[in-house]
Amino acid sequence: MTAHVRPSNHAILPFLAVITGIATFGGMDAVMKGLAIALGTYNALLWRCGATVILAAILFAVRPTRWPERAALRLHILRGGITSVMAFTFFWGLARTPIAEAIAISFIAPIIALYLAAVMLGERVGRTSIIASALGLAGVAVIVAGKLGQGFDSDARWGIAAILCSAVLYAFNLILQRQQAQIASPVEIGLFQNGIVTAILLMFAPFFAVVPDFAQHGAAIWGAAALALVSLLLISWGYARAEAQALVPIEYSAFIWASIFGWMFFAEPVTWATLIGAALIVSGCLIVARRRPELAEVEQVAL
Repeated sequence: MTAHVRPSNHAILPFLAVITGIATFGGMDAVMKGLAIALGTYNALLWRCGATVILAAILFAVRPTRWPERAALRLHILRGGITSVMAFTFFWGLARTPIAEAIAISFIAPIIALYLAAVMLGERVGRTSIIASALGLAGVAVIVAGKLGQGFDSDARWGIAAILCSAVLYAFNLILQRQQAQIASPVEIGLFQNGIVTAILLMFAPFFAVVPDFAQHGAAIWGAAALALVSLLLISWGYARAEAQALVPIEYSAFIWASIFGWMFFAEPVTWATLIGAALIVSGCLIVARRRPELAEVEQVAL
């Protein structure tokens, strides 16, 4: 299938979809942190991805969808491979650092992605996008400065290193997400991305896989799977209808949700530095939203 692009009058909808998807993803991060602590990172990711494949396969079967073409399949495989390493390093680090700090550190990714968008997608990095990103980065700097002074043990430092590694991969992932969303439906992306990640993880199953106690952890596994799929569907829908550089700064709103969920479920405190940084982050997001670039609604056309 190919993408036929036409102007859309609903310019705010992609932003709302991505913001909602990021909030949903924040909830999934909180659930996954608990699972990673209880089951280990590998098993938490393996069983969550496997459950997500089942949910996505049901949606894929319900909707009459053709098998992806070669170009889309290549992107699915490439993004799935990158996502498997990106997700493992992130959740491994998340189990060793507070959620808010982990998300703050990961915000280096949107900054890198803005300029990857110019190189890989031919998008022009406008002054507004740069200002919005600078505000977001300043917010992260305030938060990290307030937290680093409290000290981290050696385990947490390894966690930070893992999250930084994940952030670099996530920057590339954001650009692939934009390319993928232009030639594949959100349901197709959800199924193949999680399917490929699960297949890669299964290669290590003989060495690391353990069947969890589903009576104790089943609800969390299926809940994380549902949250991950809903988030992916919303974000894929939004990225199909707006430029990557317009949506990337909205990634900063993830910190707000990380702070809320970290406080609610893990008693991680929210400091004044966190609140000031969050205000800067939201300011950057609002600037991008007001930019209202020319958006496009993608209509899938079968060849």
